[in-house]
Amino acid sequence: MTRRHDAGAGVSPAGHGVVLGALVALVIALSATIHVTVAAGDGAPRGALADNRPHHHPSAAPASTGSWVGAWATAPVGGEPGTEAEGLAGRSVRNVVHAAVGGTSARITLSNLYGQSPLVVTHASLALAAGDGTPAADARSMRRLSFDGSARVVIPAGGQAVSDAVRVIVPRGGDVLVTTYSPTPSGPVTYHPRARQISYVADGDRTEDTTGAPYTRQTPYWRYLTALDVLSNEADGTVVAFGDSLTDGVTSTVGANRRWPDVLAGRLRTALEDGRQLPRYSVVNAGISGNQLLADGLGRPAENQSGLGRFGRDALSRTDVKAVVIDLGINDILRNPRLADPDRITAGLRTLVRQAHYRGLKAVGATLMPFEGRPGWTPAREAVRQQVNARIRAGLVYDAVVDFDKALRDPYDPRRLRPAYDSGDHLHPSDLGFARMAEVFDLDLLKGAGQAQL
Repeated sequence: MTRRHDAGAGVSPAGHGVVLGALVALVIALSATIHVTVAAGDGAPRGALADNRPHHHPSAAPASTGSWVGAWATAPVGGEPGTEAEGLAGRSVRNVVHAAVGGTSARITLSNLYGQSPLVVTHASLALAAGDGTPAADARSMRRLSFDGSARVVIPAGGQAVSDAVRVIVPRGGDVLVTTYSPTPSGPVTYHPRARQISYVADGDRTEDTTGAPYTRQTPYWRYLTALDVLSNEADGTVVAFGDSLTDGVTSTVGANRRWPDVLAGRLRTALEDGRQLPRYSVVNAGISGNQLLADGLGRPAENQSGLGRFGRDALSRTDVKAVVIDLGINDILRNPRLADPDRITAGLRTLVRQAHYRGLKAVGATLMPFEGRPGWTPAREAVRQQVNARIRAGLVYDAVVDFDKALRDPYDPRRLRPAYDSGDHLHPSDLGFARMAEVFDLDLLKGAGQAQL
């Protein structure tokens, strides 16, 4: 048996050494080949999409470490007028958004919340803008997007879709172009009308165009797109600013990113760079102009849905949310055909806080700013505002408070905005006023976020 075994092996001790040496050499050679292949492709596998079109750039699941956080967001408001029948069939929609935090990979969310039929997107892309105020893209950054591995996605009426991640370096504070093409009618278009940012439209499928030349039409809307997330080493979570036009920034300078959540994001970044011991969070905006806490708009689903109705979708469901900053209630006072009830307003705000606490999130709330001089202001409505603010300041509503009222009111007439902070309509701040709102936000209030008591 022993001789048969030796004969079967047929290898002398010296031969064993030769074979072992050859195997070691083979392993080393294979390892070197694999290393070169991965380095050449930036770690991303290459291949074809479901429609057999090749990837133009590496776009596999990211290999780098970090946290997925919100770099930008907006809230869907309603169906765009004039798009009820055709949607934007046969046109490329290029949304321009501003990244509050940088990352090494990105993904997007598209919404068909207000569509009455399925939205068919056959081509989508993401790229860095080539400059400010332009539809031109940095060609090196152009990435074709896929959804569950396919370039084509069908989003049912009322639904949304999240893209696969693509590897791309998104710089902090950079503008990102997200482009979609739909060949078939699918209206109405789900949109955010008060973007304070110019985006673009082109005829035909110009999704991966980098010149910007076909994008001859400008629009003040964001269409379909509701979120840009990044895999970031700069942030460990997301703060959602949830409110009305004061958060939406409707009187801020177009294209300048001077809404108060934008300025707050900048303050937080600067403080961290200066070595302050603060949470590393991004800040995204879920403001809707005209939004009320208690009342929906018209339609089914309701356009400009109440804060109570949309809180779960627009705030709590954001990527890795740690805290919410709530500034709602002024439209409930101003737009109520009867005198608003301070008890109902504060009860509604407490409901939002309970929902945040159920998710383990911290809820920071703002006092309601003055609006005397605005049509609809009355002494009785001013009294309601004062009652709501008194309860907020007394700690009866939120976990922590930022006093926007005190910071922006006129010291000589506290029922009005200070002139330097007034855009001129006696309700919405100027750029200076938005900056002041962010400046008075105590960054230490964000400590303990994500750890609220249940």
